[in-house]
Amino acid sequence: MTIAQAVIHGDRLALARLLSQVENNVPDGRAALIELFPHTGKAHLLGVTGAPGTGKSSLVNQLVLHYRKTDERRVAIVAVDPSSPFTGGAVLGDRVRMRDLSGDPGVFIRSMATRGSLGGLAQATANIAQVFDAAGFDTVIIETVGAGQSEVDVARLAHTTLVVEAPGLGDEIQAIKAGILEIADILVVNKADRPGVENTEKALKSMLELAHPTQRVFRHHGVSMDVSVVEENPHEDIWIPPILRTVSIDGHGIAELAESIARHVAHLRLSGDWAVRERARLEVELEMLIRDELVGQFREKVPQKNYEDVLEKVVRRDLSPWEAVKSLMNGRLK
Repeated sequence: MTIAQAVIHGDRLALARLLSQVENNVPDGRAALIELFPHTGKAHLLGVTGAPGTGKSSLVNQLVLHYRKTDERRVAIVAVDPSSPFTGGAVLGDRVRMRDLSGDPGVFIRSMATRGSLGGLAQATANIAQVFDAAGFDTVIIETVGAGQSEVDVARLAHTTLVVEAPGLGDEIQAIKAGILEIADILVVNKADRPGVENTEKALKSMLELAHPTQRVFRHHGVSMDVSVVEENPHEDIWIPPILRTVSIDGHGIAELAESIARHVAHLRLSGDWAVRERARLEVELEMLIRDELVGQFREKVPQKNYEDVLEKVVRRDLSPWEAVKSLMNGRLK
């Protein structure tokens, strides 16, 4: 039995080994991904992003506990942690905050290091999610580190994106500047027992109203949609992100959040947007793999000395980066 077959049959040890192979991008891991791919496409990918300190990990912990108690669905968590500056590995802070889930056979938590990639998304995240999908997990939660404007990367992987805010951080404008409202399917104001929750919610509502009046065009997941059609055609179903309050410490608002996520999944399937997002997600992944393969072939064909010589010319400002690329791609130096 191959490691991929063992994963399909529910072997957790094989799953852990395969995740390491995939994250390290070894040949055995790539071969297993090819074998597993026909078994993917069933899981709901849920992205959770937001600024540091908003309580994303605690929120995920409570949401998974709710899922396990209500419908016993199998849940996998991909927790993208900042990299340790010493080892390059994940800091594993999320595992500390998710101790309530330890020992549950229906939950699998995998911490990944960002390894310097912007937005806290390592390139292997999409492949890790595919492994969990093939392993039969119903929901795969991808929690990012929330490193800035590149948080939008999570929207390319997820069917549903939760953007978590918290009062008192003074980051409402920063969230708007980062394009958060363009990727959010559901806005969550966590730590809602803190002072200032009304101001945070009001700021988010104001920006949503700016995005949704009749004369404006709303951009969602990079797709322009004229919201005026909602009033002209009431049957036209466009998802407007709800704003929910939660307190992850005591679980307040978690049931309402789970219900809102379920409504969004139903909306995606009824509107046909599920297939649209799945196609877009796979297209992004395909383009990423093509880019990596082309770069690999380029480095194999161009001698390292030639590359270093051209780089030195760029450093001396004798050659622009665009001229350098043209020179290297043509296989000759000027």
